[in-house]
This record gives sequence, C-alpha cells and structure tokens, in this order.
Amino acid sequence: MTFDLHGRTRRLELADQGLRSFEAVVLEATPDGIVLDRSAFYPGGGGQPPDHGVLLWQGVETRIEGVRKGDDLHLVPAADDPIPPAGTLVRAAVADERRSALMRTHSGLHVLCGVVFRDYGALVTGGNMEPMTARMDFNLPEVPPGFKEAIEDACNAEIAADRRIDVRVLPRAEAFAIPDIIRTATNLVPEEIPEVRIVDIVGLDTQADGGTHVASTKQIGRIKVAKIESKGRGFRRLRITISD
Repeated sequence: MTFDLHGRTRRLELADQGLRSFEAVVLEATPDGIVLDRSAFYPGGGGQPPDHGVLLWQGVETRIEGVRKGDDLHLVPAADDPIPPAGTLVRAAVADERRSALMRTHSGLHVLCGVVFRDYGALVTGGNMEPMTARMDFNLPEVPPGFKEAIEDACNAEIAADRRIDVRVLPRAEAFAIPDIIRTATNLVPEEIPEVRIVDIVGLDTQADGGTHVASTKQIGRIKVAKIESKGRGFRRLRITISD
C-alpha cells in the first residue's frame, strides 16, 4: 500500500499542502462522481470537510462541490454541470479561500488540543470544523474558574510564538513509539495502515493526522473561545472561531 494513493488516485495535497492547481487525466466519470489519476482535492476526514473547486477542459468548466470516498476518490460535480469523459486532460483548481481557511482552522484546533492536553491532561472525544469556526470535545470532568480565558490566552500565546508545523510520514511502529501520539480517547488509525502521517506543532503538539495545515502557528491568526458546553458527565465541548 502506498500512503499517498487512494484507489487509482495519487493524492497530491498530502505532500504539498500549498498546491491549488494541477493537471490530471479523467479515469472515470458519471454525474455521481469523477475519478482522476491525481488530485489535490482534500477528500475530507478527521473533522475537516472536503475541498471545493473546478475542472477546466476543452473550454468547459465543471464545478466540484465535494469528494466522495470509496474504493476510489470521486469528485462530486455540481448538478447539471457538464462531465468530462474518461481520457480527458483537465486543469483542476482547488478553491483557495476555502482551503486556506480550513487549514488555519485545522491548525487552530491542534493548538487547542495541545494546550488542553498539556495544561489539563484531557483527550479529544470528537470534533468538527467549517472555515474559521470549529468545535472540539474533551473528556474534561472539571472546568476550573477562569478556564475559558486561560485556554484562549494560552492558545494565542502559542500562535504568537510562531511555532513551526511539520508534516512527515513514519512507519507505523516508529510513529506509535512517539509518546502521546494519539490525542483522541479512541485510536482512530486503522490497524491495516502501515504508515502514519504525523503533524507536529514543534514544542507543543505531535499527533497522527491526515488533514491539511498551515506552515506555522502565526499563520492561524487569532483564536477566540466562543463557548463552552457540557456534553454529559465529564465531557466538555469548546467552540472556537478564527480571525485575522
């Protein structure tokens, strides 16, 4: 199994998170989905939604409104848009504003995760994001006085520190030898995966993750803890927003 291959599609965004345009050949196409031989569209996962964008071919534009995962990655075209036939060379463009906002948001969640784990020892039990807004759930029995302000200040201090965010792929055994590499209450890395992608906010947070991220914490912007909710005994949901 090759880490950056999903079915017949080579995943370009795993190696180059700044890539927004590329050429590819259509391998299969129906109104339900378009399979390319290579793609930089993030297909969704780990709480990060899939990318949007366009395919340009023979003077025609096909809007892409999502990605469906299965044996192959199927780019989901907008209803009634023309579909490029198999064998067509297309020029693809990932919607930059949306992807960049999601990268900032995802990295912001990792800062939040790192701060809560470091300062309170709590693991993640769930999470989700949209561009510039997100939530993360923790197994956190107690919320001490001033918790919201303390978390927000600590997160923004880590952002201001301009910590480098490194991404690398390690053999499974080597990855799992890293202390606390799994920051979720349940290990979500399938046993059959021989290699693990690691996202490392240097000096703060190192964890297994398949999403896209900015290159340093300063690029995130500013985190605001908008709300803290109780999600049952011992569980808390933190809602955050990202701003410039």
